[in-house]
Amino acid sequence: MAPGSTEHTVNLSIRNSMQDPLCPLCNAPGPTPFFEDDWRPYFRCLDCQLVFVPPEFHLSLQREKAEYDLHENSPEDPDYRNFLSRLFEPMQLRLPQKSYGLDFGSGPGPTLSVMFAEAGHQMEIYDPFYFDDPGKLERQKTDSIDSSNQYDFITASEVVEHLRDPASELARLWSCLKPKGILGIMTKQVQDRASFSRWHYKDDRTHICFFSQPTFQWLASQWSSSAEFIGQDVVLFSRP
Repeated sequence: MAPGSTEHTVNLSIRNSMQDPLCPLCNAPGPTPFFEDDWRPYFRCLDCQLVFVPPEFHLSLQREKAEYDLHENSPEDPDYRNFLSRLFEPMQLRLPQKSYGLDFGSGPGPTLSVMFAEAGHQMEIYDPFYFDDPGKLERQKTDSIDSSNQYDFITASEVVEHLRDPASELARLWSCLKPKGILGIMTKQVQDRASFSRWHYKDDRTHICFFSQPTFQWLASQWSSSAEFIGQDVVLFSRP
């Protein structure tokens, strides 16, 4: 989008009228400006270190889905499987046989769930645009840890960067895990402002939350867990 375009002018107007937002992950006030481009500003929370785009600059749900409709990922694509193996392989090493799992944000071509099913696990999928079954995310009202909708593991591959309300969404996933269950997240992580300014990941308009190791460590502390970092973009949490 070129400066001077209608959308650029509208965004400038929004910038001039907006108040400092609250952090969508920890709800802390007073985030610091982190970066700004022609499309939108980015803030960083001083408490949990999340970098985020204020709600005024989020795409509409219709435009967001239109972007996802362009994706052509499928289980038949070996390159896509290889990409997902960065999360699949470390998760698989830590799971008991025949575990019960959920792939959250599976997209229009569920693939990670297929890979786990091929490895002998029972899988459910959920996606707010393509497989919207809220029952998959409701914790059964019982004290039994064997509740059918409490999972041994949950995966979220290239999902958390899209979340409009990461606090409630991540809390809901955590509540759906059995004790000793594993939450596996794959997302590219913020390093510093200089690299962020050149980062292609921020240029995707559906990406509105950018996590880093300090952010995941903050999250782990809220859950009385620990963050196990694998490679550049995978983190695992085990529920106590």
